[in-house]
Amino acid sequence: MARKILLEHIQVQNINTFEVYRSKGGYAAVEKAIKTMSPEAVVEEVKKSGLRGRGGAGFPTGMKWSFLAKPDGIPRYLVCNGDESEPGTFKDRFLMTHIPHALIEGMIVASYALGANTSYIYVRGEMMPQIRILEKAIIEAKNAGFLGKNILGSGYDLELYVQPGGGAYICGEETALLESLEGKRGNPRIKPPFPAIAGLYGCPTVVNNVETIAATSWIINHGGDEYAKIGLERSTGTKLISASGNLNKPGVYEIELGLPVEEFIYSDEYCGGIAHGKRLKAVVAGGSSVPILPAKLILKTAADTARLMTYESLSDGGFATGTMLGSGGFIALDEDACIVRNTWNFSRFYHHESCGQCSPCREGTGWMEKILHKIEYGHGTLQDISLLEEINKKIEGNTICPLGDAAAWPVASAIRHFRDEFEWHVNEPMLSQKNNYGLANYGA
Repeated sequence: MARKILLEHIQVQNINTFEVYRSKGGYAAVEKAIKTMSPEAVVEEVKKSGLRGRGGAGFPTGMKWSFLAKPDGIPRYLVCNGDESEPGTFKDRFLMTHIPHALIEGMIVASYALGANTSYIYVRGEMMPQIRILEKAIIEAKNAGFLGKNILGSGYDLELYVQPGGGAYICGEETALLESLEGKRGNPRIKPPFPAIAGLYGCPTVVNNVETIAATSWIINHGGDEYAKIGLERSTGTKLISASGNLNKPGVYEIELGLPVEEFIYSDEYCGGIAHGKRLKAVVAGGSSVPILPAKLILKTAADTARLMTYESLSDGGFATGTMLGSGGFIALDEDACIVRNTWNFSRFYHHESCGQCSPCREGTGWMEKILHKIEYGHGTLQDISLLEEINKKIEGNTICPLGDAAAWPVASAIRHFRDEFEWHVNEPMLSQKNNYGLANYGA
């Protein structure tokens, strides 16, 4: 059995309550950090752990914390990014639902390390049940003396608030999230300055993902060196994976980084193979924004080494033959899946969620959606496929935030690896028209 850190006690009845969570060693990290460690020592342990951001970017967490400016007389903030809106990703929602005190404890530890006296958990607006769960957990922690004034008699004060988001995917980008938290429209900011210098209300701010923050408690309890022993090379620790698609056992799994992708798909401990005995066709390894890979670049062959669930292994070869671990939104597609339809579906999402601030993204995502719709429903041409490639080049790297890249990469990789399928939709228009929705009714 793989080692569990975040989900070790997930099967314990009522683990979502303070009393049960406490009985399983909960809030020991708060006691250790506040009573026996300096804030700098907590940051150093997180550095030694090699923990990387679990929201998608994979930036070293301890390094990010160390960048935080600390001007005299200026407040500092910690903001938890719980705006989980990436298609294919639902592990943060699972964590907040079933073991909310893991996040609350991590928020206290991280806030102490950063010198923040006010911190926020920004949660996607559609997740109202999770927001209520977190608010209840905060009240329980405060009643037990772990939040509020003079925590554990240490002189350290911390107030923690949950803020519902507006239901916008763009607010998963940290500067757009900060704009929304300030009550403004959730548009990404031009950087620099970075949030570590001028973030929430113009003050130094760290923004971390739910899973990232929750992992810090184990690191403080057991030490950064022990955490670094788990995983492989620079991909240390465990990772929550949201597994969905054509799998026998979809769900949320905690894996040790370094697990072979093939084992994750076919092992009974995890996904249990492809549903209905079908063959694997393709994998979206890290959420809808990462490049799709065909099975031949995921599964081990006699001549290849195994592709591993690590940041490095999945990205090996660049976007020509690689992808990204991202947020861990693992989507498996079987032999019957239509790549064109899947790509169109993703493009619809990114067109809808573009904030419209940058013209390459605002206009380009709309073009891609319309062209993919034409191809999917038998009205496309071979020139349309080339046009999609050109549009991708105009979007990628030309926007303020990564949403433009997130929209471009899935389309570019789908054409790169499955061009024959796109051409089939063009060359066999009658077969491609699966229903009578048709181009004439587009947008109706």
